[in-house]
Amino acid sequence: MPTESTQSGSSPPKIVDRTGSAEPANRRQDAQTAVYTGSFDPITLGHLDVIQRASTIFGTVIVGVGINPDKNPLFTLGERVELVRQSVAHLPRVRVEHFDGLAVSFVRRHAARVLLRGMRSLTDIEAEFTMSLANRKLDPDVETVFLMADSQYSHVSSSLLKQITPLANDDALAQFVPAPVVTALRQKLQPATGNEGASPRVV
Repeated sequence: MPTESTQSGSSPPKIVDRTGSAEPANRRQDAQTAVYTGSFDPITLGHLDVIQRASTIFGTVIVGVGINPDKNPLFTLGERVELVRQSVAHLPRVRVEHFDGLAVSFVRRHAARVLLRGMRSLTDIEAEFTMSLANRKLDPDVETVFLMADSQYSHVSSSLLKQITPLANDDALAQFVPAPVVTALRQKLQPATGNEGASPRVV
């Protein structure tokens, strides 16, 4: 006679959370899914480096493109989402979505446990440490995992891109951002007359 655990049609096992409510085991938070959030205005090679490395560690990486109320974005939310999608199209384990609200809420919405953060330099540590403590208070079941950006991208920022785009040629810009972003930056920040193809002063 088959045991109860092997009978066909049996219900999935239950787990009980801290509040005492039961839910199917297949709805547990997934530790193999990492969520990487940011404004990505625009996505840079530093961001892409973190995403690529994370995709070799986790089964799925969800890139959440959000809105930073403290910044005046160069690209619209829709444009940023599309640029990220084009930039990660070669990574089958990565998908891209937009979100608003808290990052931990976005993580929980996808039944994930890992909030991925990239750090460029020591100056990022204090801000990231403060944010990770706040996120842990908001949802103690979400773990923050940090990945340091490759040293060759540690200086890249959106403010730097805005400064050098009018002065840099496409080959120079390609040292900082994925190919789709080079074209997008050109459309947003047209180089000054007579500077097309000029070598950047800052690079």
